[in-house]
Amino acid sequence: MTEHPTSHEGRQPLAARPQERARPRQEAAAAGLPSDVPAQPGGPADRTATAPGTAPGTDTTVPNGTSGTSRTSNAPGTPGAPAETAGPVAGPVGGVGAPGAVAVAVAAQSPGAGRGPDGAARREGERLRFVGAATRRIARGLDLDEIVLGLCRATVPTFSDEILVYLRDPLPVGDERPVAPFVLRLRRTDRLRLSELEGEELVLVPDPDPTPAAELCEVRSGGALAEVLRGVRPVFGDSAAAKTALTELLGPEHPLPGGLRAILAPLRGRRRVIGAAVFLRRPERAGFEPNDLLVAAQLATHTALGIDKAVLYGREAYIADELQRTMLPDSLPQPTGVRLASRYLPAAETARVGGDWYDAIPLPGSRVALVVGDVMGHSMTSAAIMGQLRTTAQTLAGLDLPPQEVLHHLDEQAQRLGENRMATCMYAVYDPVSHRITVANAGHPPPILLHLGGRAEVLRVPPGAPIGVGGVDFEAVELDAPAGATLLLYTDGLVESRLRDVWTGIEQLRERLAATAQLTGPDHSPPLEALCDDVLDMLGPGDRDDDIALLAARFEGIAPSDVAYWFLEPEDAAPGRARRLARRALARWDLEELTDSVELLISEVVTNAVRYAERPVTLRLLKTDVLRCEVGDDSPQLPRQRRARDTDEGGRGLFLVNRLARRWGATRLSGGKVVWFELATRG
Repeated sequence: MTEHPTSHEGRQPLAARPQERARPRQEAAAAGLPSDVPAQPGGPADRTATAPGTAPGTDTTVPNGTSGTSRTSNAPGTPGAPAETAGPVAGPVGGVGAPGAVAVAVAAQSPGAGRGPDGAARREGERLRFVGAATRRIARGLDLDEIVLGLCRATVPTFSDEILVYLRDPLPVGDERPVAPFVLRLRRTDRLRLSELEGEELVLVPDPDPTPAAELCEVRSGGALAEVLRGVRPVFGDSAAAKTALTELLGPEHPLPGGLRAILAPLRGRRRVIGAAVFLRRPERAGFEPNDLLVAAQLATHTALGIDKAVLYGREAYIADELQRTMLPDSLPQPTGVRLASRYLPAAETARVGGDWYDAIPLPGSRVALVVGDVMGHSMTSAAIMGQLRTTAQTLAGLDLPPQEVLHHLDEQAQRLGENRMATCMYAVYDPVSHRITVANAGHPPPILLHLGGRAEVLRVPPGAPIGVGGVDFEAVELDAPAGATLLLYTDGLVESRLRDVWTGIEQLRERLAATAQLTGPDHSPPLEALCDDVLDMLGPGDRDDDIALLAARFEGIAPSDVAYWFLEPEDAAPGRARRLARRALARWDLEELTDSVELLISEVVTNAVRYAERPVTLRLLKTDVLRCEVGDDSPQLPRQRRARDTDEGGRGLFLVNRLARRWGATRLSGGKVVWFELATRG
């Protein structure tokens, strides 16, 4: 995770280093300035200050691509100053500001306040405390808006009466090359004023008439604004260059009102200028002093570095979200005879990527594979490994391998990915025709079966070793899956935490499922989506130590009366026999309107199977919400649809299947293949 801006309390200020103190004082003495104000190129009339943290020779990206070299000087009041007693406005707009902030603002508005040696020392101490408090407030922001808001709340009205913050649009991320043209967009403007005295308190209220400014500004190469941004250092608004730059920034149609004092401070990140801040004071308030340039530079530097980090963090969070989203299924299939629901919860909002996954994979014969797995850790590396294992599981499921063989191949794949690539996994195959489920386990918590009457049962499955250990055999067990029952597969984040061990959590989950089922009565299963939500509600505030994947399957099954199954010898008479058998089944199911289409499609598929088969061909019809026909043979070669030439006698069978069937497909099995198609039972 990207490091966020933090305050530097306790560190020695840069200005306290002897080698950095001597040079500014010598230059100031040579220029006839006070010893605490560094001399600037061009003499005192330039009235500029260098942004702290700008290293000599660093590149400052501006529209024309030139670079500027500037000497660093440090504002009095770097973080690490005395404890905060006068700080930024702590409350929201319109609220009562912190007493210290109001005191500083009132003192700054009194032109005669603080004269003399004692007054100067007091003002300098207030400035030190203000800078320390303001930089800490800026550093507390985690995202872009929080950092900009922190700058505004820290400076208005303590340092300025109004602030305008412009940021580059779009903001470049890291080493990305910024797009052209160089455009600044007004990100935020804040303006507060002190109301009349109410009792003994001063109340901060929003000013309804902020200074008008342009929403967008295109920085012209070689223009006055580009020159100021290239210089990086804050400048007073009454200098010739700053006046032109402010006009360009705010727009010629929005001139600054007369008497309004301004400081224009470029915001430079690690590699380039990313924006600008304009600090404004009203005429009735004391004007900006030379030391205020150093304060503005300090605030601008902390803000720019914080924005850089926030943008990088935002990009990382986006990548993490996209990675997690693509690793998990967008939606679950709804195969015949089973209903599915799922949930995924990350370990925390700040760590949204993990190694938990779930999947439901349709298999030949109307079966479905149910998979839940958990890769060790919850980092982007764990998510990447999870994605590879999930893809491998889908490929192995497509080969229709037994569950224990799937886990064996996953174990080999995890070892090929590298050392310590360990994961737990539960792989189950449900057959709605036989009402049976075959389960294999690789070190995963056991599933729970909720029966229709409300009894919740922890299934006894072989524990197995985690994937990635190597050299371990996996076992599979076949269990009953009665209609109306619900199977719950989950990862250990649901049942294990610092407050409870895994078996205690499993027992609590079993009791929670049983209690939920009692509410719906013995003859009805609880709604699947509501059941998932209720399961997650059992988690307490301290139970989110790991991500959670949850997959619930409601077994509905297919009644034996809705299944017709035959064996056909691989001979020329097989297509005709298949048509007669299908016609009788459709008449029994009251689906005579499908007779012509079914006979035509079955004849084509069976003819193709008989051509290559050496052993008997299987024919199965399933009646659910659709009519499904499955033809299996022992040839592994999958049929491919092609365009037949006018002179060809064959090659049009799959073309007819594609045109008449609602869906069709072919799946390779360990001992051959199955070609299937579906027709809607109601027009």
